Amino acid sequence: MNKYLNPIVIAISIATILSGLVQMISPQTVLTFIKGDITPASSHFFAIVGMFMTLFGGLMLHAIYSAYPQQPAVLWCALQKLGAFAAVGIGILNGIFAPIAAAVALFDFFSGLVFLYYLKNMDK
Repeated sequence: MNKYLNPIVIAISIATILSGLVQMISPQTVLTFIKGDITPASSHFFAIVGMFMTLFGGLMLHAIYSAYPQQPAVLWCALQKLGAFAAVGIGILNGIFAPIAAAVALFDFFSGLVFLYYLKNMDK
């Protein structure tokens, strides 16, 4: 397997955990960055999304360090990233988020592709 693939997947997983924790603890910080409306409801739902980001980042990290191949976990983590890309993109198109949120969406898209590539190269 590509010698840089594991460190890249680990870095993405850690970034997902950390950004998820920030979003879970302080959703207003993320909403301010992407220029979303800050209401009790949006803060609550962004905190929930942050919790799931943290969990999926942890799942991917766990899958990488597992003694046994974890293809289903890697697949679902890739799908989570691609789903996040779509959700943020739709939010931008609907005027919910500012265009700066495209940076978040593109990171998720890139991450999803990297995870799929990692999945394809497992057991090689």
